[in-house]
This record gives sequence, structure tokens and C-alpha cells, in this order.
Amino acid sequence: MSDTLDSIIHVHQLSKTYASGFQALQPIDLSIQRGEIFALLGPNGAGKTTLISIVCGLVNPSTGSVAIDGHDIIKQYRQARSKIGLVPQELSSDSFETVWNSVNFSRGLFGKKPNPALIESILKDLSLWDKKDQPQIALSGGMKRRVLIAKALSHEPEILFLDEPTAGVDVTLRQGMWALVHKLRTQGVTIILTTHYIEEAEEMADRIGIINRGQLQLVETKQALMQRLGGKTLVLSLAQPLSALPSNLQAHGWQLKQGQDKGGSELHYQFQDQSLGLDQLLSAVHAAQLQIADIQTRQRSLENIFVELTGEQV
Repeated sequence: MSDTLDSIIHVHQLSKTYASGFQALQPIDLSIQRGEIFALLGPNGAGKTTLISIVCGLVNPSTGSVAIDGHDIIKQYRQARSKIGLVPQELSSDSFETVWNSVNFSRGLFGKKPNPALIESILKDLSLWDKKDQPQIALSGGMKRRVLIAKALSHEPEILFLDEPTAGVDVTLRQGMWALVHKLRTQGVTIILTTHYIEEAEEMADRIGIINRGQLQLVETKQALMQRLGGKTLVLSLAQPLSALPSNLQAHGWQLKQGQDKGGSELHYQFQDQSLGLDQLLSAVHAAQLQIADIQTRQRSLENIFVELTGEQV
């Protein structure tokens, strides 16, 4: 995202320690830019939901402050909260209320005048229009999650928080949700999501934050993160096992690895900004009189980076 975009959410030295003494969040500084899609990744218990709950005004922080488009979330709660739509992780809803009435009621909670055309548009975007007169207790888990999104969008928020929005949702519904996210983004809505599906963050997010044990470990644009930590590796499978790395290859930055085939050897070269050219790398291998059986490149994924930074699977 461009640095010229202004921040719509500003978090300063935010922390949370519960009465038990458990510190859910260490002091965090974070700015979310207007109109971006920001993905917050972290293992279970990392502090994702705690951070979102504080930013949305549902939980009080122990220290620090949160400003929503310039409004303090505690001192100016109503102004700040009116700009936020929140889709919680838990499937809590008015079970016996119809979809239409529930979404309309959510709009009214924010003091908005009735707008049937808008509600109709939201329900159609979420493939809920044919369910509008059904009680929510009759809906599937995926449809109930869509109702939560509809309720969050009913008052036309400028910021949408999606806390694990596709958990328990089948592939078709998931794709429909992400299509809606893209549409909202084109309308200028700022979107912050937590997800266990790293491939979705990798595909959709402009910036990515990784949180672990209550600490925000990094925040970077997806492009910069992949460029810095997700570079390509050149892998040469050798025709004969190699017990030690020749000194000329070691000087060039090659690494000797155990091959995927039992007893085989591989040479790995991690490309960096100042990397040697492919011809120079292969010439060094030839000079060491090594015979190459296969050559390939491997690209590290965001999931590889996440596991390396946190030591845990999402």
C-alpha cells in the first residue's frame, strides 16, 4: 500500500493483562491504512481475538490507546464504534428471528434509518435473499456466518473486522465471501481479518501482521515479506552422495542437504538481493567436478515463513 494513504486505525502501546496475571497482549503499536486489507495471523491463543476485541471496544485495555478515524475507542465510544462492523468468531445469533428482521434490527442499533434496498442488496451479495424469511435456527453453520456478516454490514461501516470468517464454511461459500470482500474493498471499506487459511491471506492481503504469545512480531506488506523471507531456492540433486561441501561452493553460499531419496545429496542455494547469476552458480558446481542429476527451484510460501517465525502451525 502507498505510504500516502492515511491511517484509519491507530493503536499505541496497547496491552492487556487479566486479573489472573495472564498477559494476553504485550505493548503493541499498529496503524491500519484506510482502504487496505490487513491480515492478522497467529496460532490459537496468540492474542488475535483479544486485540480485535479491544480495538472494537468490547474489552478494556490495561495500557495504551486506540483511535478509530481520530476517535478514541473509550472516550468517544459511539463515534468510534459507528465506523466498525464486526463479524465475531462465535456463531451467536437470534435463533428464532428471521434473517431479514435480524439484519434490519442491527442497522437500527446504530441509529440508522431503515433502508430496505440496502438490506436487500447485502442479502443478495451474500446469497441470503432466498433465506430472508427463514428463522436463523433453520440455517446451516455457513449461512449463519453469512448472516453475521450481513448484520455487520447493515449500518454501512467504514471498517470491517472478520475474525476467522471462513471457519467451518465449505469451499463454495468461502469463495463467495472473498468475492464480497473484494467488492467492499473497491467501495473503500477497510478490512481486517484473522484467518487460519494462510493461502487466503497470501492471495488477498495488502499487509500481513504476525502475532505470537501476545507479541506483534512483524508487520509488512505481503510483497516485502515474501521478497525478504520467501525467496527462491535453487536445488541441485547430485548423481552421487556427497559427504562434505567443497570449499569453493561454501564460499559461494551453497549448502549441503540430505536428499529426498535415501542416500542422495542436494545442494541448496538461497537467492538474495545480491545473488550470483545462475551461470556463475552452475559453473562453480562444474568446477567442483560434481554431476547433477536434477535441477529445480522452490519458492517458500507464507505458511513456511509463518511456521519459521512462530514455530507453530496455524
